[in-house]
Amino acid sequence: MRKAFFAAALASAAFATSALAQDLTVGVSWSNFQEERWKTDESAIKAALDANNAAYVSADAQSSSAKQLSDVESLIAQGVDVLIILAQDTQAIIPAVEAASAEGIPVIAYDRLIEDTRAFYLTFDNVEVGRMQARAVLEAAPEGNYVMIKGSPTDPNADFLRGGQQEVLQDAIDRGKITIVGEAYTDGWVPANAQRNMEQILTAVDNEVDAVVASNDGTAGGVVAALTAQGMDGIPVSGQDGDHAALNRVAKGTQTVSVWKDARELGNAAGQIAVALGGGTEPKMIADTVIFKTPNNVSVRSMFLAPVPITADNLTTVTTAGWISREALCQGVENGPAPCN
Repeated sequence: MRKAFFAAALASAAFATSALAQDLTVGVSWSNFQEERWKTDESAIKAALDANNAAYVSADAQSSSAKQLSDVESLIAQGVDVLIILAQDTQAIIPAVEAASAEGIPVIAYDRLIEDTRAFYLTFDNVEVGRMQARAVLEAAPEGNYVMIKGSPTDPNADFLRGGQQEVLQDAIDRGKITIVGEAYTDGWVPANAQRNMEQILTAVDNEVDAVVASNDGTAGGVVAALTAQGMDGIPVSGQDGDHAALNRVAKGTQTVSVWKDARELGNAAGQIAVALGGGTEPKMIADTVIFKTPNNVSVRSMFLAPVPITADNLTTVTTAGWISREALCQGVENGPAPCN
């Protein structure tokens, strides 16, 4: 299915040939390399560019919006033909998009929305990720007190995820089955911030918590650390990204779900789309794209890939796909779910 998707995209978009792409340089501005997954994304982007004889340069903003603006200016000065930007702050990055546009440089908003019509938005369906997280937790804990640990307030994905979560939980809330007793954004998606938020909520409600909807695997790790300190590890907790540590927690039973967004697919798509745009392909000619209306009613050309929820019931999915080895998945697990049994 994945191979068919990319074959169709390549054919219909008339992607640039390797001969045309050999002088193409793609610049990538990373918000940070804090999360485990970004190195996987980078490897996939590099592989796609290498296959098309395109060059790769990058910069790490180290979680600074100001540094990211400077980084993009530097990449433009280096003569990049296309920019891929993982935005630290969706609004603060817009001057960088304007600067790139002024130089005729296409911009791909990678994984995180940039509310600008000039930025091609490439991501997974984050509202559906939120739904998947809430469904898994609700199935495990159909009643009780819930805590919502959200992502960074400067990342639109945090609210997309939260919206999907609420869609699933609303009926149970309306029927009085569950009560949200605590909710907090996590500055910078930093696990230590999530842990601190969870500790404060646990203190405020005297540990009366039955489930936690955490918005990614990093925040889930912080949540599990806070719960473990109180002897509460094992209550339902969600996450996303398929981080190896999180999948190991799923195998151990301390995390309920990690919604897997195969970063190899996203990185490959970014590399291929960058080559297409750099070769003169119009965004609307790239297959499987849609017009996405942002929260501020900005129309953005977009492509959404499909996520997969990973629970104890389908852990073999990630080992079969070569995402994680059985040894890493099952470390410290005894008589766990397949393939750790």
